[in-house]
Amino acid sequence: MKKIVLSIEGMTCSACSNGLERYLNKQKGIKQATVNLVMASANIEYDEKILSIEELNEFVKKAGFKSLGEFKEINIENENKKEKVNFICFTIFIIVLMYIAMGHMLNLPTLDVIDITKNPASYTLCLFIFAIAFIIYGFDILKNGYKNLIHKTPNMDTLVGIGVLSSFSYSLYSMVLILKGNPTQVHHLYFESVATIIYFIKLGRYLDRISKDKTKEAIQKLVTITPKKAIIKADGIEKEVTLDQIHKGDIVICKPGEKIAVDGEIIEGRTHLDESFITGESKPVSKAIGEKVIAGSINYDGYIEYKAERIGKESTISEIVKLVVEASNTKAPISKIADTVSGYFVPAVMLIAVLTLIIYLILGYGFANSLITFVTILVVACPCSLGLATPLAIVVSEGKCATNGILIKKSEILENAQKTNTIVFDKTGTLTYGKLKIAEIKNYSNMKNEELLQLVGSIESKSTHPIGKAFTDYLKENKLEKLEVKEFGNVVGYGIIGRVKDQRFIIGNRKILESYNIENIYSEEEKNMAKKGNSIIYVVQNKTIIALIGVNDVVRENIVDVINILNNKNINTIMLTGDNKETAEKIAKDIGITQVISNVLPAEKTEVIKKLQQENKYVMMCGDGINDSPALATANIGVSVKSGTDIAMDSSDVILTRNDLNSILNLINISKSTIKIIKENLFWAFFYNILMIPVAMGLLRGVRNIYKSNDC
Repeated sequence: MKKIVLSIEGMTCSACSNGLERYLNKQKGIKQATVNLVMASANIEYDEKILSIEELNEFVKKAGFKSLGEFKEINIENENKKEKVNFICFTIFIIVLMYIAMGHMLNLPTLDVIDITKNPASYTLCLFIFAIAFIIYGFDILKNGYKNLIHKTPNMDTLVGIGVLSSFSYSLYSMVLILKGNPTQVHHLYFESVATIIYFIKLGRYLDRISKDKTKEAIQKLVTITPKKAIIKADGIEKEVTLDQIHKGDIVICKPGEKIAVDGEIIEGRTHLDESFITGESKPVSKAIGEKVIAGSINYDGYIEYKAERIGKESTISEIVKLVVEASNTKAPISKIADTVSGYFVPAVMLIAVLTLIIYLILGYGFANSLITFVTILVVACPCSLGLATPLAIVVSEGKCATNGILIKKSEILENAQKTNTIVFDKTGTLTYGKLKIAEIKNYSNMKNEELLQLVGSIESKSTHPIGKAFTDYLKENKLEKLEVKEFGNVVGYGIIGRVKDQRFIIGNRKILESYNIENIYSEEEKNMAKKGNSIIYVVQNKTIIALIGVNDVVRENIVDVINILNNKNINTIMLTGDNKETAEKIAKDIGITQVISNVLPAEKTEVIKKLQQENKYVMMCGDGINDSPALATANIGVSVKSGTDIAMDSSDVILTRNDLNSILNLINISKSTIKIIKENLFWAFFYNILMIPVAMGLLRGVRNIYKSNDC
């Protein structure tokens, strides 16, 4: 299965997006499709063996819309300038038209040539010309309404189109009678109604577009983080190019005050970079040869040359934008209520309007009054308010999360995060920074400590676990070469194995000893080292323990405050770690976590999560995304603390690009605010339609008649 996000043109209301979504989901080869009205896009998961992008575009066309191809970037539309000019012109036209049509009612001075009593024919023709102008102005509405009616997905434009054409047709009939010499029909003209309806629909669309553009601004800021141009170095010559002209392997130059253009690796120079937009770290980060740089970072004080590695769609910024767009295209469960209602809304309104027209005619109100009521019902109904209640709030919240370093892959997370009552934390790399240092060594071998650490570091360099980095950092700091390692193996949850100089070594926690049936004669030494907050690594050679190495970590500086706030919110916090009990309990005590589950394997972490869920807990799992993947996937919400460059590889529901667990609190608070806003939006949308449709049907007229009859 393959995923693609298509840009869609022609959607004007929720009935459009719902109709397109239903149509796409019926097609063979499409596993799932979700359509976002606000972002004007469709997120489609399809079988590439059955369908091509061209066929997907054709499906969109058959549904009555136009595919603009793959979604590339979020554009705050520059076409608004032309639309603004048109809108201003027709605002002037509508004022002139209303003056001509209704000026006589207010005894305003008018020209004799267009006076309703003196020259009814020229008055009628004048209104007719204005009406034609507005029909041309709103032709997209009429065309879209017709297309959606033909494709059996009637929408707001369908309602407006029927109302406008009904009023225009009846007025056209009256105009013919007037031109034939029947001036009394001048009171049965509704050309101004045609123009007014189209004008106010256009006004609503114009304001709606401005609103939608504002919802995209936070996401747009991510796109503008990177510079538009950069300097590359080829054959010793510097050349200024656009980002599109940079290729993998190009040498890019960045001088003080400039921004990093693409993700890459420094090959010359040293500097300090501001990466706060990704990491949240306010202090500039020192960077030297061999270290990675992220596009959009600001170069403070040094000259560097770096090799371009991740460009275009592969860059960190592009990955972030892609995640935000994809998340915006998923649907929160609460939105399904509005989608279901708005899907039936338009047909129901059309039926109500037709029945009201028939009833009014039967009751003898006359065709003119019956038609006015019919058109009023069609125009006053607003399915857009129902359909936009959820996606507008979701997109705004997605953008807010993105600018706060919280990347959400599914919109349902914004709905469900506020349900969280239990948060399970991994220890290393989550509650701590994961920057482990070698703190203590118990060496029982004939090797010197430096030789021992060189051997262990060489084997650990093959591992991706944070503990391994403590040893590889030691090798770098002491300028020790890595030894050749053969037959390397990773024993998940236990440790690693490898052969160096024809000797087989086993490195890991105490459980690795049990799995290889090695007697642990140093358990007391382990406990004493663990009480100091060390994580203990056993080094075994030929089934003999030759060393215990203690590594410790730095607890995140604000974690105590975060845990305290969570506890005050009655959210249960649990530490779940593969580390030994003594070390885990010491750190948990220091930061305020009372429940600790230690010495667990990755698979066992999953079982712990499942057990909590069976106890009716809504569980958020927060880990570093390396050994915690199964648990992250099992939890109701999986939160991964990752660096920006690892975003594309992560599989959790939420990614915290900033090394700050305050983001969890922000996520929960944004979730609560989002749900509150959505509920308010839905309430007012339902309230408006429930109130205004009966009024349009003549509720107030009926109440007035009853009052008059009782008064008599």
